[in-house]
Amino acid sequence: MVIPTTANETEEQKQPDQTNIKFPDNRLLIDLCGEFDKNLAEIEQKLALQIVRRGNELNLFGDEISRSAGKIVLEVLYTRLENGKSLDSGDLDRELRSFTGVKSLEFDTQMDDQVEMVKKSTFEIKTRKKTIEPRTNAQTAFASSLLKNELAFGIGPAGTGKTYLAVAVAVSKFINGEVDRIVLSRPAVEAGEKLGYLPGDMKDKVDPYMQPLYDALNDFLPGKQLSKLIEEKRIEIAPLAFMRGRTLSHAFIVLDEAQNASSMQMKMFLTRLGEGSRMAITGDKSQIDLPKGATSGLIEAERLLSSEPKISFNYFSARDVVRHPLVASIIEAYDKDSRRKLNSVKLEK
Repeated sequence: MVIPTTANETEEQKQPDQTNIKFPDNRLLIDLCGEFDKNLAEIEQKLALQIVRRGNELNLFGDEISRSAGKIVLEVLYTRLENGKSLDSGDLDRELRSFTGVKSLEFDTQMDDQVEMVKKSTFEIKTRKKTIEPRTNAQTAFASSLLKNELAFGIGPAGTGKTYLAVAVAVSKFINGEVDRIVLSRPAVEAGEKLGYLPGDMKDKVDPYMQPLYDALNDFLPGKQLSKLIEEKRIEIAPLAFMRGRTLSHAFIVLDEAQNASSMQMKMFLTRLGEGSRMAITGDKSQIDLPKGATSGLIEAERLLSSEPKISFNYFSARDVVRHPLVASIIEAYDKDSRRKLNSVKLEK
């Protein structure tokens, strides 16, 4: 019995390690490839592929898993361009993270449906200056929690975008009129060194500790508007110690570096939550700068509140780091050493 084959099947038999993708708009294809084909080079490196461009067609060479992953990434990014959106390194990184290091995938007749689902599953946070799209699953989960829950914790290593996302959601809700003001706070704790007395008035003394929060705000709001909102106290940036005695109603409140809040400070801060307000708390349990023997308020809050259904806890790992690739490797090395020391202590006991 002879089984008929289509032209495509015949082509696959001739070139079993090749996948061809045609793109109707050559102008968008140029944007997809990037300057000097830098986007294609990044995809090749991350997915162990070779990509050859011929006219308005891209030919992918490699094993089946790599080619299928590459096809999905390219089609998702092309669809993004078709929808009039820009394409930068962050967008490319976000899509590649879904497939980097994948060893096996289920390929069946529903693959096209899976591609369509990926194309439509964009999560956006809109601010005055830019639209933010989470790059990792953990970032998406945290951003979703911030939108759904009145109190959300984001816990994980440095560089995973915890504070950035929290401030982005705060700004988004503020410009949409869902809250009347934004309150950003962090403990004024020095990172392992004594800086001594700082010159100037109160603002001059605390601003160095608050600089990461200013940096995030500057990414989302025009300079003049931000200055005016701070002057009108519709956006407040203050040390954690200044929160005592306040009731923060109809506000979006962010506590950054929460691992450096003491137990009493954390309790004080959590009880500031007023009517119509939302609260985001971010921290890294591996970077506690409190005096030796002091209990971190973040660790205690996690222990006491993790079972509360109306409070969400979201966790990040080194895989969610969106800074320089070396940062993830550094974090993993330190985490591995910490686990080794912990195991050694347990064995000694």
